[in-house]
Amino acid sequence: MNETPTGTDAMIVATGLRKTYDDFTAVDGIDFTVTRGESFGLLGPNGAGKSTTMRMIACTSQRTGGTLEILGRDTDHHGPWIRAHLGVVPQQDNLDRELTVTENLYIYGRYFGLGKKFINAKVEELLEFAQLTEKRDAKVDSLSGGMKRRLTIARALINEPEILMLDEPTTGLDPQARHILWDRLFRLKEMGVTLIITTHYMDEAEQLCDRLVVMDKGKFMAEGTPAGLIQQHCSREVIEVRFGSERNAEVADQIRDLAVRLEILPDRILMYTDDGERDLARMVERGLHPITSLVRRSSLEDVFLRLTGRSLVD
Repeated sequence: MNETPTGTDAMIVATGLRKTYDDFTAVDGIDFTVTRGESFGLLGPNGAGKSTTMRMIACTSQRTGGTLEILGRDTDHHGPWIRAHLGVVPQQDNLDRELTVTENLYIYGRYFGLGKKFINAKVEELLEFAQLTEKRDAKVDSLSGGMKRRLTIARALINEPEILMLDEPTTGLDPQARHILWDRLFRLKEMGVTLIITTHYMDEAEQLCDRLVVMDKGKFMAEGTPAGLIQQHCSREVIEVRFGSERNAEVADQIRDLAVRLEILPDRILMYTDDGERDLARMVERGLHPITSLVRRSSLEDVFLRLTGRSLVD
């Protein structure tokens, strides 16, 4: 599986990529190519192998097998050169709490050996980009979670990286902070920065990723655009109904014929259909009245459930 868009330069090429720890296989022979300016996502639950894959791309963990090239160079032999062209946003913010916003950016720029004049100009640009100009002299501890996340992203851009890697970029943020962060990432896409994003949030993957892979237990289960994956693996709509934990399994047999596919979860039944309102009405006509009901469009969560038999947040 290696669906490579045409017409752009390959930034990352992995073939048979593996990572094992003693007798545990974290990444199990995956193939993928990421092209210039693309937003590529790794979607899956905790433990799927996403972060391990990211560490190999970031040249902080050597592969066990296969090949991995970043910007045309082998990661095992050109780690320092590759790292100089990457921006990395870790899952947990690792900002210096004792320094101000500006100092965090400036000192990080010096780590790359960048000149003072360049850094000073870049800091001003990144403060504006991250909407932190008014917080330039504030200590990190005084910032909200969303502000810290934007500062971490701004810091990762100080060396003008060709590839920006984001590991679970919005974990722990409230909805408003997530949307502000999404807007900043959209702007980076428009500027032509290549984004590599890991997430277990289906809506985030649908919003941010041009193309993604669904990953589980170290393997790729599927690859494609968000819309393409949903169309390939799911019906157009889903009816979620609850009859009570004791009755769900019993009722499922009475409504199975109304759906293209049925999933019985511990707390609800998912009915996959092309017309949710129609089939919900048919259910009621049979004298079946759910405690709660919801008709929604199919999502990447449903794709993952179809492919693995479990939820993304299990």
